[in-house]
Amino acid sequence: MNIRRSSFTPAWWLPGAHLQTIVPSRLRPFRPPPRIRQRLLLPDRDFVDLDWVGQEFAHAPLVLILHGLTGSADSQYTWGLQQALLDRRWTSVVLNFRGCSGEPNRLPRAYHSGETQDLHEVVRHLQTQPAYADRPLATVGYSLGGNVLLKWLGEQGESAPVRAAVAVSVPYDLASCQRKLDRGFARIYRNHLLGNLRDAALDKRRHFHVSGSTEHLESLERLGDVESIQTLWEFDERITAPLHGFSGAEDYYRRSSSRPWLHHIRAPTLLLHAEDDPMVDASSIPSADELAPGTVLELSQHGGHVGFVAGSTPLRPEYWLEKRIPEFLAGHFDTGTPA
Repeated sequence: MNIRRSSFTPAWWLPGAHLQTIVPSRLRPFRPPPRIRQRLLLPDRDFVDLDWVGQEFAHAPLVLILHGLTGSADSQYTWGLQQALLDRRWTSVVLNFRGCSGEPNRLPRAYHSGETQDLHEVVRHLQTQPAYADRPLATVGYSLGGNVLLKWLGEQGESAPVRAAVAVSVPYDLASCQRKLDRGFARIYRNHLLGNLRDAALDKRRHFHVSGSTEHLESLERLGDVESIQTLWEFDERITAPLHGFSGAEDYYRRSSSRPWLHHIRAPTLLLHAEDDPMVDASSIPSADELAPGTVLELSQHGGHVGFVAGSTPLRPEYWLEKRIPEFLAGHFDTGTPA
């Protein structure tokens, strides 16, 4: 079966989608494992930063991790997974999307939900490095990063050089998920994300002003006042779309959603999703006939958005994703069969 029920059981002391979503992202102590940062130059002379853990494990499996919208390697779910992979003595690397590693990127454009070329460049880089070329490679994406990953896997089809992939809490249909964020309590998440996006856009303008990048600054100023933007649709209509070659927000959502690409995926892929996800509209969850034969969707009734916190006591929370993801990957690394 392409769709099955998840084994996840939420913590009794963390009921509801909103607590599952907010508490781990806000209250989990920041304890990332030791990391080494590498800057990778891109063909357009911009850059992305890669944060490595476990490079000392020669010949170990390699896991490439993609974060969500306005996230980074410092997001609790990315460093939490890196720690779990380190415990298995695997190597992992987080791709910080353009402008997400604490320093504005060099061009007016940034990253978006359908930008797969930067991911492709990173994978190509890994394949050409003697230290990593012969290692089994897996990929994991969260939320926006999951959408990017699934779209890329679909574009690559049989050519995708990955042993297995996992995507968590993916907004498979961007338009419907954007509309959900404009309703009810979900506006709290919208306002948080929008605030981060506006701040990043303003920081980049200041950066171009200080660095004397007049042409880049003018291209951003032509987009108009960023601070007056009140919704994600407006941000995508006025900022994301024109910067990245789309005719508008609806064109961006249509061309960037991963849902139409799912049946093209050939790498063994696990989709983890909660039916109560407060940021993803239920109508965007794919049906079984949309999935490729090697793709499995595990649905849980609860779990929130990139939450999935279990455990019998608040003193010892269990971050279930950090157990389930390595378990699935290990089945493909060790035996070539799914777990």
